Amino acid sequence: MPEEIFFIILAGILGAVIITALAVVGTVHNTRMKIKNGYPLENMWGSPLHPRSTSEDGERIKLLTQENAQLRAELSAVGERLVNVERIVTDRGYRLDAEIEKLRDDRSKMQ
Repeated sequence: MPEEIFFIILAGILGAVIITALAVVGTVHNTRMKIKNGYPLENMWGSPLHPRSTSEDGERIKLLTQENAQLRAELSAVGERLVNVERIVTDRGYRLDAEIEKLRDDRSKMQ
């Protein structure tokens, strides 16, 4: 009889441990999925947690936004220049000039 009670208590404790472990794993997985998909995190009462922002954070965001705009403008200018270079290089006249210069170089080497 005491052995049966021991095994029943042991099974109850083991069941409680398994249920607690599953609850913890489920909560961690739920939080991970919320972070991954951009949902706001919640406190234990269900209200969303908002990150605290300071004036320094706002200033940093402002500077990064300005830098981002400058880099986009520079990238746009580089893209336009690249289009012009590609147009020049693929132009038939440019290739003809290069071939003529190559023939002149070959001719001068032979003399």
